[in-house]
Formats: sequence, C-alpha cells, structure tokens
Amino acid sequence: MAGGERQRVDGEPAFVLHTHPFRETSLIVETFSRNHGRVPLAARGARRPRSALRGVLMAFQPLSIGWFGKGEVRTLAKAEWMGGQPLLQGEALLCGYYLNELLVRLLPRDDPHPGLFDAYADTLQRMAAGLAPAPLLRRFEKTLLQELGYGLTLDRCVDGGEAVAAAGEYVVVLERGVMPSQGQPDEQPRFSGKALLAMAGDDFSSPEVLAQSKTLMRMLLSHHLGDQGLESRRVFKELQGL
Repeated sequence: MAGGERQRVDGEPAFVLHTHPFRETSLIVETFSRNHGRVPLAARGARRPRSALRGVLMAFQPLSIGWFGKGEVRTLAKAEWMGGQPLLQGEALLCGYYLNELLVRLLPRDDPHPGLFDAYADTLQRMAAGLAPAPLLRRFEKTLLQELGYGLTLDRCVDGGEAVAAAGEYVVVLERGVMPSQGQPDEQPRFSGKALLAMAGDDFSSPEVLAQSKTLMRMLLSHHLGDQGLESRRVFKELQGL
C-alpha cells in the first residue's frame, strides 16, 4: 500500500510473525496476511493484563484480523483466533521460528503472496501434525525463493538449456543457474543430477536429496540474506551442542 493512502481491512486471514514492545502498554506486531502480505501493526494496549488481544496474538496460530490507518505501521483493530491447529512443540517450534525469521527478513512489506501464505499455513499444519520437518522446510524455502523471484530452474542447464541428466554432476551458480561441474572451481558444491531433478519435482524423500537440498537452499538464502546470519539458526546450533 502506498504510504499516504488510508486503509481499512477486516476479516483478513493472517499469522503473527514477530512482536516487540511499543511504548508502555502496546506491541508492534509483524503479521503475514494472505491478501496484503507482511503488514506491521500497532496493537494498542495489548500488554495490559485485561487486554482482549493479550492471549490471541500468538505465533503459528491462524487468525482473522482487521486494521485501519495509513503509513508504515497501521493500527490493529481486532484479532480473532480461528482455532483448529495444535501448538508447535520441540524441534517443530524451532523450525517455525526459522520460517518466521525468513519471512520477516526477506518478504517486502505490503507485497501480497497468497500462494506463499498457503504454503506457510500448510507447512505449519504438517509440522504440528508430527511430520518430519526437514522435507517441509526445504519445500517451503524453495517456494519462498520462487515467490520472491529468486527461483532457479533445476532441471535444465543455464547455458544451452540442455536437460539435467540423472547420472550427471553439476554446480549451481548464484544469479544464473545449473551448469555442468566440469571445469568449475573446486570450492563450488557439487550436486547430482538425480538430486536436482528430485528437487525440481518437490521430492525430498531420500537422504541424498535432503542433504544436497539443504546445501543448495542454505547457499541461495545466505546470498539473499547478506552478511547478517539468522538468529533462529544460531539458537538451533547451540541447542544441538547441548
């Protein structure tokens, strides 16, 4: 939304990505809405003990929200819990924070991505149901990069457009795409044609594909995130160390 245009929205499907204190009793809430994208909202009085918003603004729970105002931060008018989703626990909870941090860092404000919203909601639901997080994370990362215009064609080479061969070995060049590994620098990670074809088809079922897709997604995401690392990834490493 353009900065000066006044806006009123009601009944919008959304999730809370992040909150932080604002003034004495309020919160700034980073929301991910289906039809308006990432929208920061001021939740006035939300930190007061009797506030109706206090127990509603939880991460990973489907909400219906409304807001009004103009400028970068609008005012949250209401938020209702839609229910029907178990709470994330353990590893799934850490993975949820990782997804939220990716969205806050990479998704521009007021840029709608209904397909990405649906993929996010589906990923949370499957993790809450106890499915293995790793394949779900790789699939979501791939969808996120595609939605933001950073996606790569993984089943064809960038030079000449020849099809990737299952028995071949390849590298992925940032901002370009897949190339045969022959003649490429030794420090470039190698990917099997079989794994690239599986990733292209959203098949992350084999350990080889999971390992290689983690390497590829980390390489691509780090490029777009820049020098500042992800806090959720650091926390996850520390917990693994314990």
